[in-house]
Amino acid sequence: MGGPSTVAETHDFLKNLFLDGDLIPLPFQRFLAPVIARRRTPQIEEQYAAIGGGSPILQYTQLQGEGMAKLLDELHPETAPHKAYVAFRYAQPLTEATARQLKEDGVQRAVAFTQYPQYSCSTTGSSLNELYRRGKAGEMGNIKWSVIDRWGTHPGFIEAVAQNIEAALAKFPPESRSDAVLLFSAHSLPMSVVNRGDPYILEVSASVAAVMQRLGYANPYRLVWQSQVGPSAWMGPQTSDALKGLARLGKNRVVLVPIAFTSDHIETLYELDLEYGKEAKELGMEVYRAESLNDSPVFIRALADIAAEHLRCTGSGQSPASVQLGLRCPGCTNATCGHSKEWFARGG
Repeated sequence: MGGPSTVAETHDFLKNLFLDGDLIPLPFQRFLAPVIARRRTPQIEEQYAAIGGGSPILQYTQLQGEGMAKLLDELHPETAPHKAYVAFRYAQPLTEATARQLKEDGVQRAVAFTQYPQYSCSTTGSSLNELYRRGKAGEMGNIKWSVIDRWGTHPGFIEAVAQNIEAALAKFPPESRSDAVLLFSAHSLPMSVVNRGDPYILEVSASVAAVMQRLGYANPYRLVWQSQVGPSAWMGPQTSDALKGLARLGKNRVVLVPIAFTSDHIETLYELDLEYGKEAKELGMEVYRAESLNDSPVFIRALADIAAEHLRCTGSGQSPASVQLGLRCPGCTNATCGHSKEWFARGG
């Protein structure tokens, strides 16, 4: 999704977000989205001011990409040199700007590498649809494409998350450490998206199961959901409600784990740290958050391993897109999804 690097960019970020029918389907979207964005901007600007004046997601995404490309030169020299480009969905650099840069640089071979570990039509699907629209319009030149569309159970990703959980658990006294509840928190989805067959819930659950297996199931745990927007039904329980419920049950030691985010941004720095942290303190709870992956060398190595394996497979004649990417949700009514999947399956 990206995030505004400065407070002043907040309105444009929100407007782009609410204009995206893949993420938030709205009636009369072209007219309603700017209105909603204007109404929400003051509150969200305050939140970005509270976390330092903007989102660090671009900084970390660039750091991760550059580190991955450097390792990739060693892991897969046949396609070196490698260069990482950032294409955000709602903040600069937008896909439109990155498309122009790819064309100016004369890129002929590119991998669309989603930075959402778990696939959703609302996130990775929306980003690929936008890339398809730019490619179909000829804005990127003649590029041969392939796609890394999901990697939520990759051993390197799981190891990086597990190490950060272990570091958070180490803050509790040894005698009470095993009693701490691990709350894996992921961005929620509207139930209308879940019920049409979106795979996100299943894939996040698979990530959680893999992390707990790596940790030896040494702590009680639950998967919870955050960032609900609007009055419609969303996947629950909400993270805030789960904290209140645990306090009521006498479970006062918790580690919050951002399982679907790979770098710090407003949903970790404000929602998890400030908002839920304040609630937990008022409830008399001792809560620590597992660090985001950010500049973790284990995570950056995982990105390079994923990309290298992908390049080896596509180089040996395998399809440029996975079997899973080719399957539309059973309840899908978005024609662009079908066109996008066919386009990537052909290599662009």
